[in-house]
Amino acid sequence: MTADGNPPDLIPAPVSTTAREAAGFTADARTTLYAGEGTETSERWLRATVGAALGVPLAPGALPGGDNSVTLLVDTSLAAEAYRLVVADRAVEIRGGGPAGVFWGVQTLRQLLGPEAFRRAPIGAGAARTVAATTIEDAPRFPWRGVMLDVCRHFTHKSDVLRFLDLLAAHKLNVFHFHLTDDQGWRIEIKRYPKLTEVGSWRARSKWGHRFSDLWDEKPHGGYYTQDDIREIVAYAAERHITVVPEIDVPGHSQAAIAAYPELGNTDVVDTASLTPWDNWGVSPHVLAPTENTLRFYEGVLEEVLELFPADISPFIHIGGDECPKDEWKASATAQARIAELGLKDEDELQSWIIRHFDTWLAERGRRIIGWDEILEGGLAPGAAVSSWRGYGGGIAAAEAGHDVVMCPEQQVYLDHRQGPDEPMPIGFIRTLEDVYRFEPVPPALSPEAAAHVLGTQANIWTEVMQDRSRVDYQVFPRLVAFAEVAWSALPPSEERDYGDFERRMGTHRRRLDALGVDHRRPDGPLPWQKRPGVAGFPKEGTPPNV
Repeated sequence: MTADGNPPDLIPAPVSTTAREAAGFTADARTTLYAGEGTETSERWLRATVGAALGVPLAPGALPGGDNSVTLLVDTSLAAEAYRLVVADRAVEIRGGGPAGVFWGVQTLRQLLGPEAFRRAPIGAGAARTVAATTIEDAPRFPWRGVMLDVCRHFTHKSDVLRFLDLLAAHKLNVFHFHLTDDQGWRIEIKRYPKLTEVGSWRARSKWGHRFSDLWDEKPHGGYYTQDDIREIVAYAAERHITVVPEIDVPGHSQAAIAAYPELGNTDVVDTASLTPWDNWGVSPHVLAPTENTLRFYEGVLEEVLELFPADISPFIHIGGDECPKDEWKASATAQARIAELGLKDEDELQSWIIRHFDTWLAERGRRIIGWDEILEGGLAPGAAVSSWRGYGGGIAAAEAGHDVVMCPEQQVYLDHRQGPDEPMPIGFIRTLEDVYRFEPVPPALSPEAAAHVLGTQANIWTEVMQDRSRVDYQVFPRLVAFAEVAWSALPPSEERDYGDFERRMGTHRRRLDALGVDHRRPDGPLPWQKRPGVAGFPKEGTPPNV
């Protein structure tokens, strides 16, 4: 309950909220913070973030449960990500089943303290913040609550990646899929192959709008993360209990890598030395050659990737595997000889052979491979997990075959798709806030045994028409808020969900987003400065197919 007796406007919605007969808690300059063993990340975050926002120091407490105190404890009787938050008379206690559970409970406390707790400094002279007495019990529905950010089409500065991780944590999202390589740019420093960033991270110009647009941005575009940048990002995510899934695309979406090292391409078909990082959007026809040299090159890349993304933070490595045109392989004597040598049926099986190679290579080093649902073509690598993006179909097939699945169908949770009829650079079908709120990650067609293989769900952010942070904010928020509730909360079936209540809670949550400086889309559409008149998109009309 809030101080005025109303239910708190919490997002994601918790499992249960119960009012208590007590005076409640007020955070002020005398409030202390006791952090039990295993709660250090929450202690640091709470003091540095909420303490700074409210202008309260949160001095260390000597004992748990003291007067005018916040107590953080690990309680292994709870599930690892579950928490119990109790606001009693002049005290708050948060128990989590593990360090992550405590951290998610602290995120809820921040919401209870009001939108002012989402600022970076107090807007009043240490004003008191009162929370009514209540007990909140909560736990997530899915262990994989993810977001993919494409930093290749348009580069995201390191500081904005760190800000993005803060936004994920605020919404109890715990997987950051980091799309680091593509046709348009290679974004991670690999020391043994310096040309990947010297050449592959910059393109001469960019398409302005959808690829069908006649407009160009003639300004060179690029950037990359040094290895120390990556280490910082990974450590920052770990402090917020966020798993990082780096993506290194093979064998398609590789023109930037081929531009840097032409021998990686199909040199008997294409003059790969003339290629540059692609300046357009879509699917490049230029793919990796299926040679031993290519395999050794990418093993070298992945050796450095594994060092930068430790197994405890990054148990999965995303290998792409999507949208790999086969025309060059069909015309390549080298590729055809490889197919014959391996006794493969066709080019689809050749792609599967490449994916299987890296599945085995990564498994030998204690990692799991995950790829887009095209890796199903030609046979799925044993142990591989699937990001089901083209619809539910790939995920259903993979789960029924006993493979783990992350559901991220483009028709539902591609947040580059437009939000209404009057959108800047409109792409795809209209997917409103309510549409995302009614998204159901587990299709009813799945058997119970197969449904157990759905690790969770993920929203994907492709940045062809998102040139800067503000554009990403606009496309992503507030729809990511609805997605976060879908991923965390045990909601009823889609048609039975109380969107009216969610919309009511969004009234408060928009104030939190404003306090965070998020350039979210307003309910009545884009503000004048958020529009892009005259820039072509590729809108689709009607209802997206349910495939």
